[in-house]
Amino acid sequence: MENLTQAEKYRFKRKLEELEDVKGQHTELISLYIPPDKQISDVMAQLRDEYSQSSNIKSKQTRKNVLAAIESIMSQLRYFKSPPPNGMVFLVGEGARKGKQPKMISEVVEPPLPISIYLYRCDSSFFLDPLQEMLEEKDCYGLLLIDRRECTIGFLFGKRIDMAAYMTSRVPGKHGRGGQSQRRFERLTEIAAHEWFKKAGEKATDLFLEKENLKGVLVGGPGPTKREFLNGNYLDYRIQGNIVGIYDTGYTDEYGLKELVNTAADDLEEMDIIREKRVMNRFMSELRSDSGLAVYGEDEVKRALTIGAVDTLVLSDELRKYRVKVSCPECGYSGHQIVKDPDSEISCPECGTVTTIEEVKDMLEEYADMAQQVSTDVQIISGETEEGSILLTAFGGVAGILRYRIR
Repeated sequence: MENLTQAEKYRFKRKLEELEDVKGQHTELISLYIPPDKQISDVMAQLRDEYSQSSNIKSKQTRKNVLAAIESIMSQLRYFKSPPPNGMVFLVGEGARKGKQPKMISEVVEPPLPISIYLYRCDSSFFLDPLQEMLEEKDCYGLLLIDRRECTIGFLFGKRIDMAAYMTSRVPGKHGRGGQSQRRFERLTEIAAHEWFKKAGEKATDLFLEKENLKGVLVGGPGPTKREFLNGNYLDYRIQGNIVGIYDTGYTDEYGLKELVNTAADDLEEMDIIREKRVMNRFMSELRSDSGLAVYGEDEVKRALTIGAVDTLVLSDELRKYRVKVSCPECGYSGHQIVKDPDSEISCPECGTVTTIEEVKDMLEEYADMAQQVSTDVQIISGETEEGSILLTAFGGVAGILRYRIR
């Protein structure tokens, strides 16, 4: 997925979301995964066999739909001498989205990564797991916060921070007495601290070693305790040797995980969460200043894009709006409308008749296409993050950083 642009990743994600929403009345949706090294002739032979077997389906309607789906795949396969470099996936069948009328759906997906399986499946929903796995962040970082009171362990997956464990200790605090009693208390405290570090180290080691794609570990906490912990070799040597950095944080609870990631930003430049934070920080900085280089709102951003003034276009992946071209069969009206559901009925603003939908354009893709034409960098921000939530709620999900001031 690293070779895809932000817009291409978004399109792939949205396509899978649309297909996941499709349901068949019976087992009549076909998912066919063809890896790059598969012979097309072998696939055609299996499809002919499946066609023959499907002729025996008892339900007349289901039989008709399955046979039509197989015929559709075979007719399209004839145009391929061999699969594309990453293989291809056919998702074909009679299905409907929730609350909508059933219709024949036929999608040929060329995945961003090579397919490793050959699979034919006929079910009441499309089998999308292998494609959805391609969207998942493969690499992750381990997060460890520790002091003598508590320990929090978590993971950073792309844009998502997950807390995996939280523990509290029984290490006593400072003792005000002097003399022999104080020395005895200090010995007991150090024994308790040793046991606490040992417990925390074992838990962290177990959790971190479970992750096959662990890229590194970030360790944080207030004061010198974290270094005392690391110097005591309480972590497995495989984890100890994979520590990216040690950082000062004010908290060691779940909030501290966010603080740790923010503090370690310079060492995590390739992670999406850091990229998004820096883009939004840059936008907010321009907005607070009188540079005039921050713009937001659909109309203002589109105007700036039209004249090539946008350096960086910032879009929320939760911007679920569509520009729909409609025409009225009754009075002849033709025009564009902005809707949230492209499958909904749209009434003519002139006479009230239900219009005919001629074209549907995802507005995020529309903005991205405009940006590409004027060499504008496109940054798509996840709605799962704090920055993404601010972009969507405060700025309507559309913002830009300008190359120069415009009137």
